[in-house]
Amino acid sequence: MKIVEINEVTKKFDKTIAVDRLTLSIEKGQIFGLLGPNGAGKSTAISILCGLIKKPSGNITIFGEQQGQDGLRIKSKIGLVPQEISLYNELSALENVKFFAGLYGLRGAELDKAANEALSFVGLTDKAKGRPEAFSGGMKRRLNIACAIAHRPELIIMDEPTVGIDPQSRNYILRSIKKLNENGATIIYTSHYMEEVEEICDYIAIIDHGKVIAEGTEEQLISLVTDVKEMEIIVDQDASVTTKDIEGVSGVQAVTWNGTNSLHITSSSEVNTLNSILAILLQHKIDILEINQETLNLETVFLNLTGRKLRD
Repeated sequence: MKIVEINEVTKKFDKTIAVDRLTLSIEKGQIFGLLGPNGAGKSTAISILCGLIKKPSGNITIFGEQQGQDGLRIKSKIGLVPQEISLYNELSALENVKFFAGLYGLRGAELDKAANEALSFVGLTDKAKGRPEAFSGGMKRRLNIACAIAHRPELIIMDEPTVGIDPQSRNYILRSIKKLNENGATIIYTSHYMEEVEEICDYIAIIDHGKVIAEGTEEQLISLVTDVKEMEIIVDQDASVTTKDIEGVSGVQAVTWNGTNSLHITSSSEVNTLNSILAILLQHKIDILEINQETLNLETVFLNLTGRKLRD
């Protein structure tokens, strides 16, 4: 079941196109990673989805309903964790959560229960009476999340929720996101930390210049960049005599001896060639000192597709 369908949405600011015919589908139960360099259009897309910015063209369906048909009812099913911390320093932690949950219509005992459960979920029960101004960056981020989830939204949008916090708080937040997903929430997640996306997201879209340039699982995205893998084998003696034999291994595309101590081998990523290559070296009584295999990851994919690192 598709919870979100964005089709051909465009948004301009003066002469700048922030979102360019953006098209995305998000399935119920996904942790959907939205990646892009600064200025790629991620925050604008999120603001449009939440109804904070009007879309001049295109179509958005949320929970099976056209955006704008019943805006309040749709918004009541969405929780937004903004990149900028949105808390009131003059209110306690509990009062902050109750204020935001109250905007969704919670009242009385239901409001008290929901607010306390949200604080407990982010590990801030003992700080309920404390004010955010006295909190660490990580605690503020966790309270920001509590304010967004107290009304138990079906769709939670998290825009850079771990910026500028310590590793312990980051790990706590990532575990919390997984738990929210296990409890039935669909998550849209943006981050400048590629390792976070690799850890928690089961589907990823890369956006640049306001449009999706690639999407899929991590494995599918990596396969877009290359269908070959690189390997370096360091040995203790001349191994040039093995190059022709190694070239004959199924899946091997090229073999180069560097003239001193290593073989560089290019092979198909779909074929496991390592065992056959090692067998050839052993037949020639060549001792292997080290094996280095290139590991492709999302950072490699991102750099290849956008020409920029994620944090540029």
